[in-house]
Formats: sequence, C-alpha cells, structure tokens
Amino acid sequence: MAAWATGINLVLGTAVGWLLARKAFPGRELVDAILTLPFVLPPTVLGYYLLVLIGRRGWLGGWLHDTFGINLIFTWQGAVIAASLVAFPLVLKAARTAFEAVDPQLEQAARVLGLGEWAVFFRVTVPLAWPGILAGTLLVFARSMGEFGATLMVAGSIPGKTQTLSIAVYEAVQAGQDSIANTLVLITSVTCIIVLLVAGRLSPPGTRR
Repeated sequence: MAAWATGINLVLGTAVGWLLARKAFPGRELVDAILTLPFVLPPTVLGYYLLVLIGRRGWLGGWLHDTFGINLIFTWQGAVIAASLVAFPLVLKAARTAFEAVDPQLEQAARVLGLGEWAVFFRVTVPLAWPGILAGTLLVFARSMGEFGATLMVAGSIPGKTQTLSIAVYEAVQAGQDSIANTLVLITSVTCIIVLLVAGRLSPPGTRR
C-alpha cells in the first residue's frame, strides 16, 4: 500500500508542484491551500470525505460500481487511495519548494541552446529539483506506512488484504498481544527513522535544522 501510494504521489505531486511553482493563475494559492488540507484535517474527516466520494452511494463510487462493477471500499485499492490523499501534501510542498529553487535562467539557457519544453523539464528542471522531490517522496512512504484513520474508515482491517502496520499494532494491543505489537512498533520506528535521516540529507541545506 505504501509503495503504491508513494508512486502515485511522486507522479501527481511532482506535476502539481511544478504547476504551482511555475504557472501563475487566479486562485493558485487557494488551490495550494485546498491540496494541503490533509496536513490539518483529522484523518477520520478525510476518511469520511472518501466514503462520500468513492462509497457505493458516492457519486464516483456509485458510478464505478454501476458502470464497471468496481468497488473500492474494503479493498487494498481503497487503502492506497486513502494513504495517497493523506500523504499528498508532503511531496506537493517539497516539489513546489524544489522547483521554485531552480534558477529560471538555467532553463532559459537550455531553451536558447535548442531544447524543447519537455527536454528542458526532464533534462534541466527535474534533475536540479530532484533531491527535494525525493526527500518529499520518502516522507510520503513513511506517512503512508503509518496511516491509520482514513485507511481504517475506507478499507477496514482485513488481515493479508487491507490491514496496515499501524492498524495491526492497534489490534495487537487491543488483543493483548504485546510481543507482536512490540515487533511491529520496532519495525515501523526503525523504518521511519531511516527515512527521516535520508530525507534530511536530501533536503536543501537552507531548510535543515
């Protein structure tokens, strides 16, 4: 689930981050604020919004079910959607900051040398912004792995199908299985520490603490 959510957010977060960093349009900061809402909204609220959207009676979920027979609730795909939504602002903010730090004169110089817009983006802009984007992507992985509230509401906790590490920890504690809970907590903590250390090394020097 975390791997899928990370891949989806890498693509979408990079694209939207570049759009917000490079294109001026009415309501740009409002769009940024809306896309950053998962930072501050409780995960259960996000989970409720997803139920309204992709549930069997939701306008998108109902259409998918009636047209294609697709049901996203209580599936691993639903868990991926929930984790992607919750973690999206992490890569969005990192990507936007990274793109804004790229000197536009370097991009213009590439155009003068004959590169097209796509070539400028993939050969100049992305390589220069990549450390910041990758740092945000690593944080997305850690956040997705630990997501609890929205995932539980949308996908439930089906062992081997939709149960995540954080949900497994909760259920182990509830069942009094302390040894299992300790093992899962250790795995999660070590993984997150490693991710944070790597992300910190990839962040621009001026943003490190």
